[in-house]
Order: sequence, then structure tokens, then C-alpha cells
Amino acid sequence: MKKCKSLSTVLAAVAILATMVLSAQPTPPEWAANATIYEMNVRQFSEEGTLAKAQEHLERIADMGIEIIWLMPIHPIGELNRKGTMGSYYAVRDYLEVNPEFGSKEDFRSFVDAAHEVGLKVIIDWVANHTSPDNVWIEQGHLDWYTLDSNGRVQPTLGTDWWDVADLNYDNFEMREAMMQAMEYWVREFDIDGYRCDVAEWVPMDFWDSTRVRLDAIKPVFMLAEAENEHLHEKAFDMTYGWSFHAFMNQMAKGEKNVSDMKKFFMENEARRFPKHAYRMHFTTNHDENSWNGTTAERLGDARQTYAVLAATLHGMPLVYSGQESDNQKRLEFFEKDPIDWGNYKLADFYSKLLHLNQENCALANDSAAGYPYFFGSDDTDRSIAYARFGRADGKVIEDGMVLVFLNFSAKSVNLSYTFKGSTDGKYEELFTKKKFAIAKSGNMELGPFEYRVYVKK
Repeated sequence: MKKCKSLSTVLAAVAILATMVLSAQPTPPEWAANATIYEMNVRQFSEEGTLAKAQEHLERIADMGIEIIWLMPIHPIGELNRKGTMGSYYAVRDYLEVNPEFGSKEDFRSFVDAAHEVGLKVIIDWVANHTSPDNVWIEQGHLDWYTLDSNGRVQPTLGTDWWDVADLNYDNFEMREAMMQAMEYWVREFDIDGYRCDVAEWVPMDFWDSTRVRLDAIKPVFMLAEAENEHLHEKAFDMTYGWSFHAFMNQMAKGEKNVSDMKKFFMENEARRFPKHAYRMHFTTNHDENSWNGTTAERLGDARQTYAVLAATLHGMPLVYSGQESDNQKRLEFFEKDPIDWGNYKLADFYSKLLHLNQENCALANDSAAGYPYFFGSDDTDRSIAYARFGRADGKVIEDGMVLVFLNFSAKSVNLSYTFKGSTDGKYEELFTKKKFAIAKSGNMELGPFEYRVYVKK
């Protein structure tokens, strides 16, 4: 005989379906329009690896031009099948607790409050696709909340080597309701400002759509998907990863692609695929890239700052990962303690100039107030590029604050020829040198090896 669903399951399903009906295109919080983002790896951020020690850096990070702190998962890590000594952040044992290695809930509350005091927003990493195989839900007997093998045992997400996690069953509406309530908890009780959602595409979209409605009912939240598909922006997510463009930068650095390829790729992948309201996150590194694929020095070499300028000015929101402001040159261990060597923050001024430009200039806004780049220069070797960014209001271009970017990705000097279709009248200030210039409508720009110049119309 077919079993009937429990009353609690039916009620959970009804509640979720009701919120689905109400869901519409997401509206990012107003503060996100020119926001920048910093990924914080608490374990490696200090010798102590605690929230309290990381909190001491918040004012410095805010002064650097950051608006959003993204914390890697803050929850307790499972013991069963743990990888390495300390385990993966992404094997969550309890969604409603704080990892004791990081501190207490009061430490987390203090962190969020201190961040808000210096003008920072806090989003936390949320792992909704899977848990640790000793998650409290399993201990409570909710095996039907998981994907089970033929012997009724929890199993990892299929097609992965993630043997330290157990895959969740989104056909179970009780589990969905518990997950939503857990996400509501951190917004309501700790005043966080949103979530970075791990492997978001592996979780059903109707779950995210419903969750966004419920979170926004508490406060306007910011939602980042670790995924790259245009449909994610329809109802649930404000921003998605620029994974493809990041991979393209790595290919360029290896000489497998050139500037012409990049222009074509960018316009086809970004301008044609994604809706105008979609925020896109661009970066030269993050926790995955650093630990598994190499440091920026390994992948991008002496051009790493040139690519950082590209990622910060071409389109969307720039990301800085823990240690980039000190030009971190080691792959941080993922399952072990491996503190960042901060040194003297030798690139802090470089990133500060880039990030403040993003915060203050409507030409580099994350939303449709800033258009896609206008490419206007090339060289014989196809290793340099020139493009302009404009702000827009009421469908018209705003020339004040126009940003002109000239980049050389080559180890050799280049003579970049350019012709600008439009006015270049006015005075410009170069972002990094603060020197004043007049820019002709056409001409040649001599760029040294890996040189970058960013001119801002005053």
C-alpha cells in the first residue's frame, strides 16, 4: 500500500509552493550597486584561526575599499570520513551552530556587529547540497532526508570524490523546510546580509526561489550563487560566478588565447547570455583556485596585477581572496592549518585604488547602470587591449567619471594603436600614479611589459 505523506510534510510542501508563487526577479539591496567583495578564510587568516582574530582586520579591509565580507562556512565540521586533520568546511555537521575552532555564537555575533559598524556587510557560505555523514539530522533519525544507496545508507554526491559528505534528498519537503528555517535563523538572529551558496546548480531552483522570498521577508538579502547560468538570476540570485572568464584569463596567461579571442568570448558569454540586471563576480583567485589550481603567481605570473585590473574594471563585481593584498604566494592547505604570511600587505595600496574606484564610480557599477565595455584599441601582437566604461542614466551615457583602461599582457613593450568613437574631451587622472593627462581621440599608447593604466575622467 502506498504510504501517505505525514501532515508536517504536506504543510511544508504547501508553504514552499506558496512562496514559489510570490517569487519574482530578485532586487539586490541598494547597497550592492557598487559593492566589492572579500572572501575570508577564517582558518588560515591568523595563527589562532578564530573569528575574534579575524575581526581585528575588519577596519583595515573596509578601508581598502571592500563592502562585502564573504565568510567561508562557519559551521562545525563532521568527524566521520573527515579529510585531513581538520576536515573540509563544506562537510557541515550542524547548520545551527558555529565551528568551535572559530569561537562561539557570541564571537560570531560580535564579528557581524563589528563589520556593520565599519560599513561592511556579511554573507556566509551555505552548503545546501550535502552535509557531513555524521550530521545531527542523521543522528536525529532523518535518513529519508538523504540520498540512500540500495542498503539504506547515506552516500556522497554522485560523480564526485567527496567521500566526506552525504548527499541530501530534495524530494523530501520536510528537509527543505528545515534547510530554509536554518537559513532564516542566521538572518533573523545574527543580522547577516545574505549567502554565498555552494554548488548552487546542484540544488533545485524552486528551493532557492522559495528561500529568497522568505529571507527577503526578514530583510533585503544579497545572494551569490557558486554557479554560472543565466537562469539563476530569474528569481533567486543577485550574482553568479564568472568561472568561464576566469578560466579564459588562465588560458591567456599560458598563451593559449589572445586578446581578440577574449573580446569575442566576453561579448558572447557575458553580454548575450546574461540579463542586464545580473551581477557577475570576476576574480583572479579564490579558495578553490588557490588550493587546487595554483597561486596567482603560478597561473598568471608577472601579469597577475594586470589581470587583477582586468577583473576589477571589465565588468561586474571584483573579488579579493584572503592574502591577495599581501601577494600571497603559497597554496593554502584546505584540510590543515596553514596560516597566511601577511608580511607588509605590499599590494594593499594597489587593491585599495582599484576597489575604491569600483565603489565610487557609476561607470563600474555592478548593475545595468554601467554598460558593457567598449573596446577601442589593438596591437600587432594581440597581447594588449584598450576599453572604456561609462555610467548610464535614463538610457543616456554619463561622460563624467568615464574610465579608460589600457593593459599589456605581454612580457614585451607594445605600441597599442587606438581610435575612440566619441568624445575624449576633458582631463583624466591615471588611477595609480595620480598624474593628469589629456587623451586624444586616436593615437598610440606605449605600454611597458605587463603595464596597466587606468584613466578616470575628472
